[in-house]
Amino acid sequence: MPSTLRGADIVVRTLERAGHTDIFTLSGNHIMSLFDAAIETKLSLMHVRHEAATVHMADSYGRLTGRPGIAWVTGGPGHANAVGALFTALGQETPMVLLSGHTETDQLGRGGFQELRQVDMAAPVCKAAWMATNTATVGMDVAKALRLATSGRPGPVHLSLPSDVLDATVPENTVVWPTGADLTAPPLPLNDAATDAILALLATAKRPLVIGAPVLATRSGRDLLRRIENALTIPACLSEGPRGFNDASLGAYAEVAKNADMVLLLGKALDFTLKFGGPPFAPDCRFISIDPDGAILDRAARSRGLAFGCIADTYPAGEALIARGRTRTDTTWLTEARTCFDDRPPAWADLASKTQGMLHPAQVFRTLQPFLDRDKDSVLICDGGEFAQWGQSMLRNDRRMINGVAGSIGSSLPMASGARVVEKTAPIFAVLGDGTFGFHMSEIETAVRLNLPYVAIVGTDCRWNAEYNLQVRDYGPNRTHGCELNPTRYDLVAAALGAHGELVTSADELSAAIQRSLASKKPAVVNVMIESIPSPVVRRT
Repeated sequence: MPSTLRGADIVVRTLERAGHTDIFTLSGNHIMSLFDAAIETKLSLMHVRHEAATVHMADSYGRLTGRPGIAWVTGGPGHANAVGALFTALGQETPMVLLSGHTETDQLGRGGFQELRQVDMAAPVCKAAWMATNTATVGMDVAKALRLATSGRPGPVHLSLPSDVLDATVPENTVVWPTGADLTAPPLPLNDAATDAILALLATAKRPLVIGAPVLATRSGRDLLRRIENALTIPACLSEGPRGFNDASLGAYAEVAKNADMVLLLGKALDFTLKFGGPPFAPDCRFISIDPDGAILDRAARSRGLAFGCIADTYPAGEALIARGRTRTDTTWLTEARTCFDDRPPAWADLASKTQGMLHPAQVFRTLQPFLDRDKDSVLICDGGEFAQWGQSMLRNDRRMINGVAGSIGSSLPMASGARVVEKTAPIFAVLGDGTFGFHMSEIETAVRLNLPYVAIVGTDCRWNAEYNLQVRDYGPNRTHGCELNPTRYDLVAAALGAHGELVTSADELSAAIQRSLASKKPAVVNVMIESIPSPVVRRT
């Protein structure tokens, strides 16, 4: 008799063969066969407290490695909990795969246990979503998901795994195992003719600008943009956040956009973050788009019109421009634009709280920067509204992750844990407000249990401050409502969950508190009482 394998065995062995052994998961009825099958493999199952955390951890893993992070959750409510978190990964173009258990196929349409239209639910926040239907070929489904997550514009992919497909057995000699070619797609380069055409157009511009996509929000991506800037003597920036021209990390970005006469979109969609090509861009500013997705090119052409558009993957296209480009002799525009991007008001160096027992956000980040500088491999995660925006504006770090174009909040604590799975030794800092902290504070227990240390700097102003400032701006200071929070001792919450906790109420306490947190070798929460300050915006008059 030939040996047989369950569908669950095929799934876990496919992941193992592909080198995906770090799995972020929360158990449930529909996927217990996967847990059982994993015992016979090298897979490491990291069990969390909420399904959304599996996605945020996989998101962090994907951003830092460039390889798909893997999340496993059960079907029905487990899948529903996970799906919302995919929106963050989609906005940041993160390669990851969500594998969800699913009602048995023979119960579909009959009111099966936790039956849900899972594929339909996930599809809007994924590159692709489908349900496996055949046990012998379920490994090919997993391979397809891994391949799609990294090909073209990277992003999350969902695969639903019905319990009967996982539990069924098939002869091992009938299993269709994926090959290396099934797991990855070859990159789509920018051909020489298109490269030369783009470079020729850029040469006709007096003030060209390169804007990179969120997929470049990595150490290698930031380095690529710097090399493009140096090779072509053209300013290059990264558009990775929802605040567009008010992006706290880009200084007087709107001033650069206003003066540009040509913009090269390097994998970057012409979306709301760029005002769809409207002001501050001048009416006669011309646009070039290089994008992995032809639909995005068509959309840009309809929205603004393109001087040139072509399909190519973002990283190879950037390298092609560097290889065939020439340095411009006049550096005036580059110097002017770079000065705008780097612009921070001199007064920030002296900003301090006017309130006893509280810090100004600027004091927090002036103190944190030296800790980031100690190790070039340090990881910084900025999550949430006004407090984190100060961090994005003031802190310098190439391994930085933000909540992203989706504008979602709450991901930072599980993302810090996911980052620790990748980065074994360098410090990991998460910067977040007290509202944001509440989303996943239970994941501190996960980090303690799995020995995934990081330092979370929580700015506590007892308010949903971003929303409060929206109310003040749009409706007036006398019409603020529903945004207040308690002065909760989040440091004590962390300690109760087995982590290290610190309370900071003055600037001279902060450095030592961070140092003690690092020395604890535990997940740590530094609860900093701060003034409720709007996010910074750099504008030139």
